[in-house]
Amino acid sequence: MTDLPWKRIVVKVGSALIAPHKQGCSSHYLLGIAQFITYCRAQGIQVVLVSSGSVAAGWHHFGVVDKPSVTVKKAMAAAGQADMMATWNKLFDFPTAQLLLTHGDLRNRDRYISIKDTIFSLLEHGLLPIINENDAVTADKLKVGDNDNLSAMVAAAADADTLIICSDVNGLYTQNPHENPDAQLIKQVNEINAEIYAMAGGASSASSASSASSAVGTGGMRTKIQAAKKAISHGIETFIINGFDADSFNQLLKGQNPGTLFTSHEKPMQEHLHWMTHTSQAQGEVIVENDFSIDLDEHSEQLTSDDVVAINGDFSAGDTILVRKGDGTKLAKAKSNYSSCLLSFITDQDDREFASEFQQKTGPIISEKNIAILE
Repeated sequence: MTDLPWKRIVVKVGSALIAPHKQGCSSHYLLGIAQFITYCRAQGIQVVLVSSGSVAAGWHHFGVVDKPSVTVKKAMAAAGQADMMATWNKLFDFPTAQLLLTHGDLRNRDRYISIKDTIFSLLEHGLLPIINENDAVTADKLKVGDNDNLSAMVAAAADADTLIICSDVNGLYTQNPHENPDAQLIKQVNEINAEIYAMAGGASSASSASSASSAVGTGGMRTKIQAAKKAISHGIETFIINGFDADSFNQLLKGQNPGTLFTSHEKPMQEHLHWMTHTSQAQGEVIVENDFSIDLDEHSEQLTSDDVVAINGDFSAGDTILVRKGDGTKLAKAKSNYSSCLLSFITDQDDREFASEFQQKTGPIISEKNIAILE
């Protein structure tokens, strides 16, 4: 073994590793992961575990063969979460703690800060946080939807330096390795672009085509690439490795790359801008003219009702909004200082002098400190 450079890591484990046959939890693949986590902690590395699998773990209690209803899946999650935590606890000789989150928790700034504080407190006191989406209660509009992206959001909240995403193949390939024997493993990615997304394919291709993962998982290689993009923009290097192969973890402990490494940005996004870009969800849209020319990066407070041509959605003051052109070009995500109702009222005024004076008294639509420019 070698001295590892990590201070804090997030390990993401999927449903196919937890309950590969939907017949309850199995420790078959989890033992190697647990040993890896235990070794890291022994080296003084703080670890956060993001674990899918509650639905798959609870499946066998309900006698359902295929396509359970949404209500039954929520019940499966409630039953399976307890089994999953019990399985992890059997594999560790140190205390763990359970955090069940929704996107609604993460996209609310106050709750997001509270989650950060809880994670830091648990780590400070030597507990292993085990985090999952709260599938038993969350509504679709509050869901992250997959734990790959959730793990990246957690890694950002935890200020981790490394994210390790366990897959059912060795990493990102040039083609689907289950279908193309000539597919080549890409060992390192320095930039995530359209070509990389094309290799990832859809939700059920490129890495999720095995019978185990396609049967019980919700993500594929594409969601893993999305997660890596979120993480590396925060300065978090990201590995996609084969979680079914115990040697993957042995190689990591030797300082080797067993899968695909996504190198982190040299200049990470500031924390609040990263949250605005990758975690907060826009509750509405402010549409501007196609020839809109204000540099929002430097002069966001100059955006006025004269520039706005439409308001989409129902949002309150303090909510995150998307600013885009009429042709669909996304310019920025920002915290709105106005509700959609008030902003619509100002924009609809025929008396532009009244609208201008009203805004001068009330303040800018968005503030420079609360805007994230989109690529």
